[in-house]
Amino acid sequence: HIFLLAFAEHLLSVSFVDAGSMSSTMVAMQIGTGIGWLSHRPAVIRCSLAASRPVRPIRTTAAVSLAQSALPCRSSLQRQQPAQSRSVLCTSSVSDLTDFPEPPSQPTGFDKFVETLTTMFPIWVILGAAIGIMRPSAVTWLDSDKFTYALGFLMLSMGLTLTVEDFKQCAAKPAPILVGYFGQYCIKPLLGLIIARVLNLSPALATGLILVSCCPGGQASNVATYIAHGDVALSVLMTTASTVGAIFMTPLLTKLLAGALVPVDAAGLAWSTFQVVLVPTILGVTMNELFPKVVKKITRVLPLIGVVLTTLLCASPVGQVSEVLKTMGPQLAAPVALLHAFAFGLGYFMCKVLGFNEKTARTVSIETGMQSAALGFMLAQAHFADAMVAVPSAVSVVFMALGGSALAVYWRNKPINELGDAVANKNL
Repeated sequence: HIFLLAFAEHLLSVSFVDAGSMSSTMVAMQIGTGIGWLSHRPAVIRCSLAASRPVRPIRTTAAVSLAQSALPCRSSLQRQQPAQSRSVLCTSSVSDLTDFPEPPSQPTGFDKFVETLTTMFPIWVILGAAIGIMRPSAVTWLDSDKFTYALGFLMLSMGLTLTVEDFKQCAAKPAPILVGYFGQYCIKPLLGLIIARVLNLSPALATGLILVSCCPGGQASNVATYIAHGDVALSVLMTTASTVGAIFMTPLLTKLLAGALVPVDAAGLAWSTFQVVLVPTILGVTMNELFPKVVKKITRVLPLIGVVLTTLLCASPVGQVSEVLKTMGPQLAAPVALLHAFAFGLGYFMCKVLGFNEKTARTVSIETGMQSAALGFMLAQAHFADAMVAVPSAVSVVFMALGGSALAVYWRNKPINELGDAVANKNL
């Protein structure tokens, strides 16, 4: 305590002499709090210092008010009364230390294990796709009904990680989310239409390419953003916004862009999207708001469940169209690869042109280039008679994982200019 009190006196002397405008109350309170917490019992600090020059007048009202609202203790500050006095007396007491929050717990071995498996997600998707092509029977047991339930549970797990506050953040910082929304539902669908016409795809394949380009962002984009040192919170908010919007945008855009090619049941697409995407997500958010303690325990294993389900949801479509992929591989690979490559690039450069920082540009690029191909496959199977409509979604699984993971690894090894990001944030 002698050492700590001496250290406190030194800090206070620096604060008063060199930064006289700083609130002495808050300095004393913070030091008293630290000493009391270290000793696990109430601490009383009495510091008196002699200044080499008169101390500037200190406003105590705001400081005391802030201190009382921040800490369960009382503080009093005696300023110099006579002009000739050279001393300042600070008294601070700290009590009720049991109200202080515990230090944040360190990740357990299980948490680190789950994080490692999650960050290796692109590898699992690629392995799953390879198994789907070579051993289709290993993944095709996930038939249409099971596929729909698995996708719905994946949406539920995403909802469990969200709160109403997350949606408020969307409203508070709409600019990057609106840019991502524009890339997801304007740029990418138009890319799908242009590529289908330039490459003269058959009506079924063109419809499938347009359908998958109109799907919302998938959870894989959140993992890729984490690997790429992007803005993970923004990625989750963008995925949430595009998922909620999918109930209207996916059927509407598919009807507008592909309605002339094949009959499109827009109402059926909207109803399926509502059931599989929106309802589970809202249910998850509601459960998180009503039972946060229970959900907090569950969320420890949700990333692992998400990786397993997403891998199966990506491998099963590949297995179900494996024969088509073996015979028409190059013809199907080119349009899907071009769709993802242009989407990644345009999403990034659009943010740079608009003046967003590097982290935001990386996030929007990944969100624009990676979508829920599993949703596209499910909608194609449920609402289109021609089985070829589902093929582009199955091929998209492979190129989405390859492109997203390659880009994430590249950016992970390319440091971000923190100063440039700060300037970009200030300008916005």
